Amino acid sequence: MILIVVRWKIRPERADEWLSLVADFTAGTRGEPGNLFFDWSRDVDDPTRFTLVEAFADGDAGGKHVQSDHFKKAMEWMPDVVAEKPEIIHVEIPGASGWSEMGEVTPR
Repeated sequence: MILIVVRWKIRPERADEWLSLVADFTAGTRGEPGNLFFDWSRDVDDPTRFTLVEAFADGDAGGKHVQSDHFKKAMEWMPDVVAEKPEIIHVEIPGASGWSEMGEVTPR
């Protein structure tokens, strides 16, 4: 499994529309056969910062993602909306296939 976390700093005047702007990119990525998840969240302390947590089944799936039309289209317009170059963590986790349950917390 390939796990990627990207922090995005968005221009203040565009931050409220960010999730709408990335909607097609998100839907396209979630529709890829090798995508395991692709989830955005907004920072509670800084409304201009968003975090994307995404995973792909393997390196081949990740490679197909960056070659997809929706990825290329997003890379064309995103520089006009970001305030800073995004920060990224990219790791390969051999043998992992996605989410598992957290053992420390169980609903009562």
